Amino acid sequence: MARQGMDRFRPGTFSVGATAQGSSSPRAQQGADVTVQMRVLELLAARLCHELSAPIAAINNGVELLADDDSDPGFPPGTDFSREAATLIGDSARRAASRLQFYRFAFGFGRGSAIAGPAPHELVAAMFNGSRIVCNYSEEVRRLPLEWQKLACNLLSVGAETLPRGGRLVVSAKPLNLEAINEITDLHPDTDAALMLKTPIGNLTSRTIQAFLAGLLAKALDRRLMATAEPGRVRLTALSAEA
Repeated sequence: MARQGMDRFRPGTFSVGATAQGSSSPRAQQGADVTVQMRVLELLAARLCHELSAPIAAINNGVELLADDDSDPGFPPGTDFSREAATLIGDSARRAASRLQFYRFAFGFGRGSAIAGPAPHELVAAMFNGSRIVCNYSEEVRRLPLEWQKLACNLLSVGAETLPRGGRLVVSAKPLNLEAINEITDLHPDTDAALMLKTPIGNLTSRTIQAFLAGLLAKALDRRLMATAEPGRVRLTALSAEA
């Protein structure tokens, strides 16, 4: 599956109009496409490392606590201290595994691939389990082709960032639409620009790359993304490219 997903990153896959301005020849265009491709891959790798760093650090902390416990005769195995450390390790390992599975689908799944493991809605449920965000992944979205659900998962991750204090995410279809709901929502202008593929490649960061990827995925499905914000609600909608 990983190889199939990486095949989606062939030169030309990330050709994004304005990013290749001034490229008049096929050779120059191909070089511009490769530059886009490499920048996107670099930032996606950085984003994935960022998402995994916190639970992995927590696992390491738990291991260090257990090591301190074993070396201190005042804390024999089986005490509350050692059980808390073991719980920390177990919870953090599950969180890391859930994030890794989610992003393997969100970043790596390619059109024509067969999904291995949990269905997208199960990946979403595990991703947000224990967080301050409740997610409603509707039945109509679950019936969409997997490439559309890949776009939905990327929109969910972008939408989660607009809820700094938690809240509710609702993803629906016809058209594919995500709502992020809470009293406090924050749609950053940089995220808005990345969703619409207006951000120059050189200005992308690990924080905006997922919004940019969502825009690319929408473009591959002949759609464009539109973001709207109002008090207590942010909407991300995949519209027809001609609309």
